[in-house]
Amino acid sequence: MTATTEDQERTDESAPPARKGGRHPLATAVSVFGELLITAGLVLGLFVVYSLWWTNVLADREAAEQGHTVRDKWADGPGALDTKDGIGFLHVPSMKNGEVLVKKGTDTETLNDGVAGYYTDPVKSALPSAKEGNFALAAHRDGHGAKFHNIDKVRTGDAIVFETKDTWYVYKVFSELPETSKYNVDVLGAVPKDSGVKKAGRYITLTTCTPVYTSKYRYIVWGELVRTEKVDRDRTKPVELR
Repeated sequence: MTATTEDQERTDESAPPARKGGRHPLATAVSVFGELLITAGLVLGLFVVYSLWWTNVLADREAAEQGHTVRDKWADGPGALDTKDGIGFLHVPSMKNGEVLVKKGTDTETLNDGVAGYYTDPVKSALPSAKEGNFALAAHRDGHGAKFHNIDKVRTGDAIVFETKDTWYVYKVFSELPETSKYNVDVLGAVPKDSGVKKAGRYITLTTCTPVYTSKYRYIVWGELVRTEKVDRDRTKPVELR
């Protein structure tokens, strides 16, 4: 028996309506979620690029300008020590980071300009010209100039040179501490016993965050002054920098 036209119409009317677009809501939700993940990944990637590359570009530019300002002032002749614009330049050949302007303070605002800073808190750093003491410095390891990024390349016996307007201070590395608590302020002391020394001297201490891309611990390098040289008219570099 063949179905009548009326029966066929009833059958068609009883069938469920077709879903518009033919796409299940769950599939749509999964697609939207996937697109959001991709967008989030792109945003995160851009943030990483900004943090680890672009901040270096900006900081290096700012540090160069500040460094030129200091050297221009030095050209004016004798004058009082300037602790605002910068007291001199740090040179560490084994870090391969060129010259690093050193300013007063280790606060984030100062270090973000791509410079190193000497401690005023929680321990007051000695200046290189002091007869005894510890010239303690900090700089970023990643981002914002990353001036101490290669601190792990520094080895016992390497040279550290600090340049002021009228004097070269030449230090020799004698100890490294690859990891210590960020709360260990003893490493900054006038007699940094963690380095193995037991008496006062003329020391320099470099500090930065570790491991790379984190700030969980601190990496420390200590040096001791071996000699000073007067700056001549041509600012001839010590042999360690030639």
